[in-house]
Amino acid sequence: MTERHLWLRHEVRSTERRTTLVPDDARRLVDSGVRLTVEESPQRIFPVAAYEAVGARVVPAGSWTSAPPGTVVLGLKELPDEPAELTHHHVYFGHAYKEQPGAAHLLRRFAAGGGALLDLEYLVDDEGRRLAAFGYWAGYLGAALAVLQHRGRLTAPLRPTDKDTLDETLRPLPGDEDLTALVVGALGRSGRGARAAFATAGVDPTCWDLAETRDLDRAALLGHDVMVNAVLATSPIPPFLREQDLDDPARRLRTLCDVTCDVGSPLNVLPVYDRTTEWTEPARRLRKEPPLDLIAIDNLPSLLPRESSADFSRALLPLLLEYDVNPAWSRCMARFRQARAGLGPDGEGGHRD
Repeated sequence: MTERHLWLRHEVRSTERRTTLVPDDARRLVDSGVRLTVEESPQRIFPVAAYEAVGARVVPAGSWTSAPPGTVVLGLKELPDEPAELTHHHVYFGHAYKEQPGAAHLLRRFAAGGGALLDLEYLVDDEGRRLAAFGYWAGYLGAALAVLQHRGRLTAPLRPTDKDTLDETLRPLPGDEDLTALVVGALGRSGRGARAAFATAGVDPTCWDLAETRDLDRAALLGHDVMVNAVLATSPIPPFLREQDLDDPARRLRTLCDVTCDVGSPLNVLPVYDRTTEWTEPARRLRKEPPLDLIAIDNLPSLLPRESSADFSRALLPLLLEYDVNPAWSRCMARFRQARAGLGPDGEGGHRD
């Protein structure tokens, strides 16, 4: 491949422990001739010394802003507010193509600096399937937290852990009442993860996907104790829950986990809340009577940072090795240009999927 400079940045979000690239895969990049720079990061699950040991150059956190032209900056979540002009190509989850709050401002920063957003959510094959995703672990953790909340065993603040430890907390204890659970979007990555966590918890969930949501049975939905939403809508569909559903006195639903966290987007299928929940307060009560608790954490896989990072890095590595030739990157760039072109002349608005 053409000589390429990749720059793994520190994440500004204090609860983000994951990485797009683990040290073992960093070694393969370096061995293939890629120039790799890794920022120091006290919260990243893998110590920076592990990257240095495989041939990466180590630099201070946040120094990507002065990276040489042509550098590709790797990350996961949001960029800091500065600089106002983004000049590099950035690979991360930008959340800027579905009219999310702040999307137009972010796209204007790229337009001003001449850089580009290569959004990992839109890194897809020629049939539109995601090539690298955290979905399985997002679904697993979403269902796990929902079960723990429903059983009164979810403690705050949340802390990163490993799967074996989490699974021990999930297993049913004597006296635990049976609960009914619903996974919406059960056939996707997140849905499969949610089903696996429910199985560990001794719960056999109802599984809905396209066929069941096309003609939604709201009474059946509200008749479950716990619901996990794992549907990522790409076009407008009727919402799964409405305000009047939450006020239904016959509602059995007590715990709702939104893995997708599309809050603020017109494509949101759960427009019954206006902000996500945090590690410090993972569950928020939406209704007092009958009670309904919401879990909507937008970086769930960071609670299992080692397992989720290893899986994601394994999927991303072959694409990074083919950065200049794999058509998935061209599709990613085309999607960015489409979104940037959707900005109005005053810079407002954004392109909807």
